[in-house]
Amino acid sequence: MRVLGIDPGLRALGWGVIEMDGTRLSHIANGICRSGEGPLAGRLLSLYRELSDIVARFTPDAAAVEQTFVNRDGAATLKLGQARGIALLVPAEAGIEVGEYAPNAVKKTVVGVGHADKRQVAHMVKMQLPGADLAGPDAADALAIAICHAFHLQTARATARAELKVRAS
Repeated sequence: MRVLGIDPGLRALGWGVIEMDGTRLSHIANGICRSGEGPLAGRLLSLYRELSDIVARFTPDAAAVEQTFVNRDGAATLKLGQARGIALLVPAEAGIEVGEYAPNAVKKTVVGVGHADKRQVAHMVKMQLPGADLAGPDAADALAIAICHAFHLQTARATARAELKVRAS
């Protein structure tokens, strides 16, 4: 199963694709979509097109997006929310179910600490995906989101199997 992780951002939207085979995870690709400068509508369109190309190229089976936190700058939060809307829309348009995770949940899953910094996240992503050449911190965060979703999918599958066994007995 292929999992696409997306770290939403208006200037730089990180993405990462991993392969999940049982409990084994492997790196497929990662990168950063850059929206450039200019009017907001054009920048959102650029993110939409780039992310649509990634979904078409890597054909993920599942996707996950980091949830947005609200900060003091309302305008910046609103713009980030619009980029996040693109991150949710593109996989949904392709028929892919999208999971959503708080930043602290991603960090706790990947690093073991909910308030880890970006260097710690990147280090643990490299440890869990040997050979991955990270395109930058946003791509590392996106891979961490994909890893978090993969672990949650594995747990859900194990729980479903256990429930079937209980019902069968």
